Amino acid sequence: MAKHQKDEKKEPDTTGHEWDGIREYDNPMPRWWLWVLYLTIIWGLWYSIAYPAWPLISKATAGYKDWSSREQLAEDMTAFDELNAPWNAKLDETPLTEISADAELELYAVNSGGAVFRTWCAQCHGSGAAGAPGYPNLLDNAWLWGGSIEDIYFSVKHGIRNDDDEDARYSQMPAFGEILDKEQIVQVTQYVMSLSSAQSDDAAAKAGEMIFQDNCASCHGEDGKGDREQGAPNLTDAIWLYGGSEEDLTETITYSRFGVMPAWSGRLTEAQVRAVSTYVHQLGGGE
Repeated sequence: MAKHQKDEKKEPDTTGHEWDGIREYDNPMPRWWLWVLYLTIIWGLWYSIAYPAWPLISKATAGYKDWSSREQLAEDMTAFDELNAPWNAKLDETPLTEISADAELELYAVNSGGAVFRTWCAQCHGSGAAGAPGYPNLLDNAWLWGGSIEDIYFSVKHGIRNDDDEDARYSQMPAFGEILDKEQIVQVTQYVMSLSSAQSDDAAAKAGEMIFQDNCASCHGEDGKGDREQGAPNLTDAIWLYGGSEEDLTETITYSRFGVMPAWSGRLTEAQVRAVSTYVHQLGGGE
Protein backbone atom coordinates (compact mmCIF):
# COMPACT_ATOMS: atom_id res chain seq x y z
CA MET A 1 0.00 0.00 0.00
CA ALA A 2 1.48 3.27 -1.12
CA LYS A 3 2.32 5.71 1.54
CA HIS A 4 1.43 9.32 1.01
CA GLN A 5 4.28 11.46 1.97
CA LYS A 6 3.43 14.80 3.53
CA ASP A 7 4.16 17.78 1.39
CA GLU A 8 7.05 19.70 2.67
CA LYS A 9 6.04 23.06 4.16
CA LYS A 10 6.67 25.76 1.64
CA GLU A 11 8.71 28.65 2.95
CA PRO A 12 7.24 32.10 2.43
CA ASP A 13 8.73 34.48 -0.03
CA THR A 14 11.44 36.83 1.12
CA THR A 15 11.92 40.52 0.51
CA GLY A 16 15.37 39.90 -0.80
CA HIS A 17 16.99 41.49 2.23
CA GLU A 18 19.58 39.42 4.04
CA TRP A 19 21.88 40.20 6.99
CA ASP A 20 24.53 37.75 8.11
CA GLY A 21 22.61 34.90 6.58
CA ILE A 22 19.29 35.99 8.11
CA ARG A 23 16.61 36.49 5.46
CA GLU A 24 13.64 38.81 5.82
CA TYR A 25 10.38 37.03 5.09
CA ASP A 26 7.69 38.80 3.13
CA ASN A 27 4.71 37.92 5.36
CA PRO A 28 1.81 40.30 4.67
CA MET A 29 -0.54 41.21 7.53
CA PRO A 30 -3.90 39.44 7.57
CA ARG A 31 -6.43 41.19 5.38
CA TRP A 32 -8.92 41.69 8.23
CA TRP A 33 -6.21 43.41 10.29
CA LEU A 34 -5.45 45.82 7.47
CA TRP A 35 -9.13 46.70 7.05
CA VAL A 36 -9.39 47.43 10.77
CA LEU A 37 -6.32 49.67 10.50
CA TYR A 38 -7.77 51.56 7.53
CA LEU A 39 -11.10 52.03 9.33
CA THR A 40 -9.41 53.41 12.45
CA ILE A 41 -7.44 55.88 10.32
CA ILE A 42 -10.64 57.03 8.61
CA TRP A 43 -12.41 57.28 11.99
CA GLY A 44 -9.49 59.27 13.44
CA LEU A 45 -9.56 61.75 10.57
CA TRP A 46 -13.33 62.21 10.93
CA TYR A 47 -13.03 62.66 14.72
CA SER A 48 -10.34 65.32 14.37
CA ILE A 49 -12.60 67.24 11.98
CA ALA A 50 -15.82 66.78 13.97
CA TYR A 51 -14.50 67.59 17.49
CA PRO A 52 -11.93 69.96 19.02
CA ALA A 53 -8.57 68.44 18.20
CA TRP A 54 -5.75 70.46 16.66
CA PRO A 55 -4.05 72.98 18.99
CA LEU A 56 -3.61 76.51 17.65
CA ILE A 57 -1.90 79.54 19.22
CA SER A 58 -4.71 80.54 21.59
CA LYS A 59 -7.25 77.75 21.17
CA ALA A 60 -7.91 74.47 19.39
CA THR A 61 -9.92 73.79 16.26
CA ALA A 62 -13.61 73.79 17.23
CA GLY A 63 -14.82 70.99 14.97
CA TYR A 64 -17.92 71.14 12.82
CA LYS A 65 -20.06 69.64 15.62
CA ASP A 66 -19.23 72.69 17.78
CA TRP A 67 -18.94 70.50 20.89
CA SER A 68 -17.28 71.81 24.07
CA SER A 69 -16.42 69.95 27.26
CA ARG A 70 -16.94 73.19 29.20
CA GLU A 71 -20.42 73.63 27.75
CA GLN A 72 -21.20 69.99 28.50
CA LEU A 73 -20.08 70.47 32.09
CA ALA A 74 -22.13 73.65 32.40
CA GLU A 75 -25.21 71.83 31.10
CA ASP A 76 -24.68 68.99 33.57
CA MET A 77 -24.22 71.43 36.47
CA THR A 78 -27.36 73.31 35.47
CA ALA A 79 -29.30 70.06 35.35
CA PHE A 80 -28.12 69.06 38.83
CA ASP A 81 -28.81 72.56 40.17
CA GLU A 82 -32.37 72.24 38.95
CA LEU A 83 -32.73 68.85 40.65
CA ASN A 84 -31.28 70.20 43.90
CA ALA A 85 -33.21 73.48 43.85
CA PRO A 86 -36.10 72.24 46.06
CA TRP A 87 -33.65 70.89 48.63
CA ASN A 88 -31.61 74.09 48.62
CA ALA A 89 -34.76 76.14 49.09
CA LYS A 90 -35.76 73.97 52.04
CA LEU A 91 -32.26 74.26 53.48
CA ASP A 92 -32.46 78.06 53.22
CA GLU A 93 -35.79 78.16 55.05
CA THR A 94 -35.02 75.69 57.85
CA PRO A 95 -33.49 77.11 61.06
CA LEU A 96 -29.96 75.81 61.53
CA THR A 97 -30.77 74.07 64.79
CA GLU A 98 -33.68 72.19 63.20
CA ILE A 99 -31.85 70.74 60.20
CA SER A 100 -30.84 67.63 62.15
CA ALA A 101 -34.50 66.99 63.02
CA ASP A 102 -35.25 66.24 59.35
CA ALA A 103 -33.30 63.09 58.48
CA GLU A 104 -33.56 63.54 54.69
CA LEU A 105 -32.65 67.22 54.81
CA GLU A 106 -29.70 66.53 57.10
CA LEU A 107 -28.48 63.77 54.78
CA TYR A 108 -28.65 66.17 51.84
CA ALA A 109 -26.90 68.94 53.81
CA VAL A 110 -24.09 66.65 54.97
CA ASN A 111 -23.44 65.28 51.47
CA SER A 112 -23.68 68.67 49.83
CA GLY A 113 -21.60 70.28 52.57
CA GLY A 114 -18.98 67.56 52.27
CA ALA A 115 -18.56 68.39 48.58
CA VAL A 116 -18.24 72.09 49.41
CA PHE A 117 -15.69 71.34 52.14
CA ARG A 118 -13.53 69.17 49.89
CA THR A 119 -13.61 71.85 47.19
CA TRP A 120 -13.02 75.00 49.23
CA CYS A 121 -11.91 74.13 52.78
CA ALA A 122 -9.71 71.04 52.62
CA GLN A 123 -6.72 73.03 51.31
CA CYS A 124 -6.30 74.56 54.78
CA HIS A 125 -8.14 72.27 57.19
CA GLY A 126 -7.13 69.03 55.48
CA SER A 127 -9.28 66.48 53.67
CA GLY A 128 -10.23 64.92 57.01
CA ALA A 129 -10.67 68.31 58.74
CA ALA A 130 -7.88 67.54 61.24
CA GLY A 131 -6.16 70.82 60.44
CA ALA A 132 -2.46 71.67 60.44
CA PRO A 133 -0.20 74.15 62.26
CA GLY A 134 -2.00 77.48 61.92
CA TYR A 135 -5.21 75.86 60.64
CA PRO A 136 -7.72 74.69 63.29
CA ASN A 137 -8.64 71.07 63.83
CA LEU A 138 -12.40 70.86 63.29
CA LEU A 139 -12.75 67.43 64.90
CA ASP A 140 -12.22 68.44 68.52
CA ASN A 141 -14.13 70.70 70.90
CA ALA A 142 -11.51 73.46 71.06
CA TRP A 143 -13.31 76.29 69.25
CA LEU A 144 -11.90 79.81 69.38
CA TRP A 145 -15.26 81.36 68.52
CA GLY A 146 -17.65 78.62 69.60
CA GLY A 147 -18.62 75.28 68.09
CA SER A 148 -22.41 75.42 67.95
CA ILE A 149 -23.87 75.22 64.48
CA GLU A 150 -24.82 78.91 64.67
CA ASP A 151 -21.24 79.83 65.62
CA ILE A 152 -19.80 77.69 62.84
CA TYR A 153 -22.23 79.21 60.35
CA PHE A 154 -21.22 82.74 61.36
CA SER A 155 -17.51 81.93 61.05
CA VAL A 156 -17.96 80.35 57.63
CA LYS A 157 -20.16 83.15 56.34
CA HIS A 158 -18.12 86.12 57.56
CA GLY A 159 -14.64 84.67 58.04
CA ILE A 160 -11.87 85.58 60.46
CA ARG A 161 -9.77 88.78 60.43
CA ASN A 162 -10.35 89.52 56.75
CA ASP A 163 -10.84 92.93 55.15
CA ASP A 164 -13.72 91.87 52.90
CA ASP A 165 -16.55 91.46 55.41
CA GLU A 166 -17.32 94.09 58.03
CA ASP A 167 -18.84 91.37 60.24
CA ALA A 168 -15.73 89.17 60.15
CA ARG A 169 -14.68 87.87 63.54
CA TYR A 170 -11.73 89.90 64.68
CA SER A 171 -9.13 89.66 67.41
CA GLN A 172 -5.47 90.63 67.52
CA MET A 173 -2.79 89.59 69.96
CA PRO A 174 -0.07 92.17 70.58
CA ALA A 175 3.52 91.34 69.70
CA PHE A 176 4.91 91.29 73.25
CA GLY A 177 8.46 91.41 71.95
CA GLU A 178 7.79 95.15 71.64
CA ILE A 179 6.39 95.39 75.20
CA LEU A 180 8.33 92.93 77.37
CA ASP A 181 12.05 92.29 77.62
CA LYS A 182 13.56 88.91 76.80
CA GLU A 183 13.69 87.75 80.41
CA GLN A 184 10.02 88.56 80.91
CA ILE A 185 9.11 86.68 77.74
CA VAL A 186 11.02 83.64 79.03
CA GLN A 187 9.16 83.86 82.34
CA VAL A 188 5.67 84.26 80.87
CA THR A 189 6.41 81.44 78.40
CA GLN A 190 7.26 79.14 81.31
CA TYR A 191 4.07 80.16 83.09
CA VAL A 192 1.93 79.47 80.02
CA MET A 193 3.57 76.06 79.70
CA SER A 194 2.74 75.32 83.33
CA LEU A 195 -0.95 76.09 82.71
CA SER A 196 -1.24 73.00 80.51
CA SER A 197 0.88 70.87 82.87
CA ALA A 198 3.83 70.91 80.48
CA GLN A 199 7.30 70.59 81.99
CA SER A 200 8.46 74.06 82.96
CA ASP A 201 10.89 75.97 85.16
CA ASP A 202 9.05 76.53 88.44
CA ALA A 203 10.95 79.67 89.43
CA ALA A 204 10.52 81.29 86.01
CA ALA A 205 6.87 80.26 85.87
CA LYS A 206 6.21 81.83 89.27
CA ALA A 207 7.75 85.10 88.10
CA GLY A 208 5.80 84.86 84.84
CA GLU A 209 2.44 84.57 86.60
CA MET A 210 2.43 88.26 87.55
CA ILE A 211 3.45 89.22 84.01
CA PHE A 212 0.62 87.09 82.67
CA GLN A 213 -1.96 88.68 84.97
CA ASP A 214 -0.82 92.17 83.99
CA ASN A 215 -0.63 91.62 80.24
CA CYS A 216 -2.53 88.51 79.16
CA ALA A 217 -5.38 87.86 81.60
CA SER A 218 -7.61 90.55 80.09
CA CYS A 219 -8.11 88.27 77.06
CA HIS A 220 -7.15 84.77 78.21
CA GLY A 221 -8.69 85.12 81.66
CA GLU A 222 -7.03 85.00 85.05
CA ASP A 223 -7.12 81.19 84.93
CA GLY A 224 -5.89 81.07 81.31
CA LYS A 225 -9.02 79.35 80.02
CA GLY A 226 -9.62 81.93 77.31
CA ASP A 227 -12.63 83.86 76.13
CA ARG A 228 -14.59 82.79 73.06
CA GLU A 229 -16.21 86.19 72.68
CA GLN A 230 -12.76 87.59 71.94
CA GLY A 231 -11.41 84.55 70.12
CA ALA A 232 -8.81 84.13 72.88
CA PRO A 233 -7.72 80.48 73.11
CA ASN A 234 -7.80 78.31 76.20
CA LEU A 235 -4.20 77.91 77.35
CA THR A 236 -4.89 75.07 79.78
CA ASP A 237 -6.03 72.31 77.43
CA ALA A 238 -2.71 71.55 75.67
CA ILE A 239 -4.35 72.16 72.28
CA TRP A 240 -2.15 74.60 70.39
CA LEU A 241 -2.95 76.08 67.00
CA TYR A 242 0.66 77.02 66.24
CA GLY A 243 2.43 74.46 68.44
CA GLY A 244 2.95 74.18 72.19
CA SER A 245 6.69 73.67 72.45
CA GLU A 246 8.82 76.25 74.29
CA GLU A 247 10.14 77.52 70.95
CA ASP A 248 6.65 77.81 69.42
CA LEU A 249 5.21 79.61 72.44
CA THR A 250 8.16 81.97 72.62
CA GLU A 251 7.65 82.92 68.97
CA THR A 252 3.91 83.35 69.47
CA ILE A 253 4.36 85.62 72.51
CA THR A 254 7.20 87.59 70.92
CA TYR A 255 5.76 88.17 67.46
CA SER A 256 2.05 87.33 67.82
CA ARG A 257 -0.07 85.39 65.31
CA PHE A 258 -2.64 86.66 62.84
CA GLY A 259 -4.45 83.90 60.97
CA VAL A 260 -6.98 84.95 58.32
CA MET A 261 -10.00 83.05 57.00
CA PRO A 262 -11.91 84.43 54.01
CA ALA A 263 -15.60 85.29 54.14
CA TRP A 264 -17.44 82.67 52.13
CA SER A 265 -20.76 84.52 51.86
CA GLY A 266 -19.66 86.15 48.61
CA ARG A 267 -18.32 82.93 47.11
CA LEU A 268 -20.88 80.35 48.19
CA THR A 269 -24.66 80.42 48.10
CA GLU A 270 -26.63 80.62 51.33
CA ALA A 271 -27.55 76.95 50.93
CA GLN A 272 -23.89 75.99 50.49
CA VAL A 273 -22.84 77.94 53.60
CA ARG A 274 -25.57 76.20 55.59
CA ALA A 275 -24.65 72.82 54.14
CA VAL A 276 -20.93 73.09 54.91
CA SER A 277 -21.75 74.37 58.40
CA THR A 278 -23.90 71.30 58.95
CA TYR A 279 -21.15 69.06 57.59
CA VAL A 280 -18.49 70.55 59.88
CA HIS A 281 -20.84 70.47 62.89
CA GLN A 282 -21.50 66.74 62.55
CA LEU A 283 -17.84 65.75 62.13
CA GLY A 284 -17.53 65.19 65.86
CA GLY A 285 -16.29 68.49 67.23
CA GLY A 286 -19.54 70.41 66.86
CA GLU A 287 -21.18 71.36 70.13
